[in-house]
Amino acid sequence: MRFDGVIDELAATKGVMACAVVDYESGMFIDGVSPSGMDLDILSAGNTEIVRSEIKAIERLYGQDNNEDAIDDILISLHKQYYLLRPMKNVKSVFMFMVLDRKTANLALARRTLKVADRHYQD
Repeated sequence: MRFDGVIDELAATKGVMACAVVDYESGMFIDGVSPSGMDLDILSAGNTEIVRSEIKAIERLYGQDNNEDAIDDILISLHKQYYLLRPMKNVKSVFMFMVLDRKTANLALARRTLKVADRHYQD
């Protein structure tokens, strides 16, 4: 799988500090960039645990076959950063994430960028 176009779209987002595509079943970092120098392996491992936990919780609440209540995205707000995680709709067991600088990023535009990048991905 090639995620070059997806990463390019995410990295062009104003305020992005790091972005990546990760397989949440294996926890494997697939592709990404970190203009701020953040460690993508550590970010990928930590965010994988969050995505796995949320997916399990939603499946327990609504059942595994319920697509109406599938996760669109997960937001974590820190004092200086936003972490935005989105399971991909077009690729099974893969999610994208962005770390955004709270001072310069537009959260609504970043969420939209993740959604559009997911739609643009083609295997």
